[in-house]
Amino acid sequence: MDFAYDERTRDVLARTRTFLDEHVLPAEPVLDAQVAATPGEWGLRPVVRELQEVARAQGLWNLFLPGPRGAGLTNLQYAPVAEALGRSPRLGPVATNCAAPDTGNMELLAEFGTPEQQERWLDPLLAAETRSAFCMTEPGAASSDATQIATRIRRDGDHLVITGHKWWSTGAMNPGASLLVVMGATDPDAPRHRQQSMVLVPRDTPGVRIVRPLTVLGYDDRDHGGHAEIAFEDVRVPASALLGGEGDGFAIAQARLGPGRIHHCMRALGMAERALDLVRERAASRSPFGRPLAEQGVVREWAAESRIQVEALRLLVLKTAWLMDTVGNRAAMTEIQAIKIAVPRAVQQVVDRAIQVFGAAGLSDDQPLAAMYAAARSLRIADGPDEVHLSSLGKAELRPRPA
Repeated sequence: MDFAYDERTRDVLARTRTFLDEHVLPAEPVLDAQVAATPGEWGLRPVVRELQEVARAQGLWNLFLPGPRGAGLTNLQYAPVAEALGRSPRLGPVATNCAAPDTGNMELLAEFGTPEQQERWLDPLLAAETRSAFCMTEPGAASSDATQIATRIRRDGDHLVITGHKWWSTGAMNPGASLLVVMGATDPDAPRHRQQSMVLVPRDTPGVRIVRPLTVLGYDDRDHGGHAEIAFEDVRVPASALLGGEGDGFAIAQARLGPGRIHHCMRALGMAERALDLVRERAASRSPFGRPLAEQGVVREWAAESRIQVEALRLLVLKTAWLMDTVGNRAAMTEIQAIKIAVPRAVQQVVDRAIQVFGAAGLSDDQPLAAMYAAARSLRIADGPDEVHLSSLGKAELRPRPA
């Protein structure tokens, strides 16, 4: 088995790392200052737009999207690039137009959108002229089971009327997020996985009401559009706003999760590597009880455990990406579920150890570790809680094998 990256991957990865070192990481304190100076805003700050111009000029743009509309990278080629971008989770992805939830929404539009839908929504998203949100989770339903979604989408002549309540719609607090991708039930009497559909809803449609922003362990994620609770009160859109066919919503949502898991997991591993870099610096500079932290046995053990976890899980994610490219998402479902469970859990542990090395400083926003911990912890719930995937994966594992 050849573990080496191919020539295209090495080229894009090298240019991405240079872009991060020379432009993105130095811009992090600039972003902090701009957010502090504009406390009431939810949109992208000027430093993001500046970085996007540099990234576009350097050909580091839409790297996540395969095919002619994107950079043309496979899942396997993009995976290490996503890891590099994850070293600066607030700036790396958005600077290269590779940030969730836009990436998943662009993939859906590229795969399932009509030419008219692609012209209206996909092209502006690819150009970073607008942003979007994905509206699936609901406060009144166990949203880990998508078949429980209660939002109703009913046909009224040539229109669709949407009534329901969503929350955790990431990015939707940003007034520049002009597109809401909404999942709801079009036929509650259809077979269980054919009841749902997806609709493209312009944010300014009458009846769309932003209820409030939500926080993640105290973080409002204001600089990238936050997480909104949204009410849809008899929202009327043309029937042409339907994404794919009626009843295709569940299948479309599943299609969105495959590449998204690769992106999330590799970015998370990038966070873990950043945390280990910080630990390395801290361990060399602090000397409690007469010797450097780097010489303390427990700190060495933490560093070793973290390195083992990161290296092992990187290989699992790369294997998953390779399988998706070669045999398809369905055949790679075991690995897709496995990385969704294992990577956030491990990265949470890696960051937790780093916080412990930093002591009280690790709990503050003087370091990025607390925000990284919140992000890693949230991934254990996002796109379905660990328990759902563990149950599904265990069921598949215990299924009798052919003789």
